[in-house]
Amino acid sequence: MARPRGTCAILRAMATTVAPAATRTPRHAALVRVTHWIAAAAFLALLITGFELVISHPRFYWGETGNVNMKPLFRIPIPASRDTVPTGYKYVMPDQNGWSRYLHFEAAWVLVLTGLVYGIWGFASGHFRKNLWPERQDQRLSAIWTRIARYLRRAPPDASESSTYNVLQRLAYLAVIFVLIPLTILTGLALSPSFNSAVPEIVDGFGGRQSARTLHFFLSWALLFFLIAHVTMVAVSGFRVRMRAMITGRGARTGERA
Repeated sequence: MARPRGTCAILRAMATTVAPAATRTPRHAALVRVTHWIAAAAFLALLITGFELVISHPRFYWGETGNVNMKPLFRIPIPASRDTVPTGYKYVMPDQNGWSRYLHFEAAWVLVLTGLVYGIWGFASGHFRKNLWPERQDQRLSAIWTRIARYLRRAPPDASESSTYNVLQRLAYLAVIFVLIPLTILTGLALSPSFNSAVPEIVDGFGGRQSARTLHFFLSWALLFFLIAHVTMVAVSGFRVRMRAMITGRGARTGERA
């Protein structure tokens, strides 16, 4: 016997009501999101204050000592903020050395403490092993070259990348977390006379305080290039979805393009 039309309409309405809504894939833990934004703010402060410190003496040396009476390893062709530094320009930049040194020091400690919290949690929770260490099938040069080729072809990201990192992202994050940032922090500490007297072996390992300053400069540029590439890839792969993931912890909704 055929069902009345009214019954069929009710059943269709019930099916629509109880149908599962679009789900969201968990993407980032709360601690990852909090430390990410704190580190981003600290790094921005370090970039601004670091530039102010560079223009106070835009000459770089190699070894333990360096001053205006010595030939620099290289120089940045900008006017200095001190008239005692020969730059070839007939004017000096405004001297902001005081507040910039103070804020640079404070921002550096914020970054160090944030990194320690993230590092301890990352090892204890298995975050590095599960989310950053390349998976077994990606631990081959062929897998890396395949992903590079996809980037060069500007191919859209795989569906799996809405909830995990690809091999190039993992390698880049590992290099930044365990190589670039620790070296940047150590070379920065090597510029401190108190650190130099407490742990002279580390400073000597860099070739002296002026060598550490030069290395610190190049490491900072490497981090800046990573930041530019990172923001660019976020924009290319889906800015709204990626930003939402790092703010709310949720990835793409089902059926939504990452």
